[in-house]
Amino acid sequence: MKTKRIPLRLCLGCKEMKPKKELLRVVRTAAGEVHIDKTGKVSGRGAYVCRDMACLEKSIKTKALSRALEVPMDDELYQALREELAGIDTNQ
Repeated sequence: MKTKRIPLRLCLGCKEMKPKKELLRVVRTAAGEVHIDKTGKVSGRGAYVCRDMACLEKSIKTKALSRALEVPMDDELYQALREELAGIDTNQ
């Protein structure tokens, strides 16, 4: 019996490989827009962060998200990411 492979992605905060479904994806579209990808299927360059505020803050501090997406990030997007994680934490 063949088992299905689980896709792994690197968290930009803690640098650990984790299952893709456990991570929050941020995507830069072909038009250059950056936003949160809740489906994980939006076309564009993606970057992943754990659903943990400490990992998000570390990736912001080190500018890892900005480098991975190859675009300067603004405070509005960082705030949206923080709010998204805060919403996730309260729903668990």
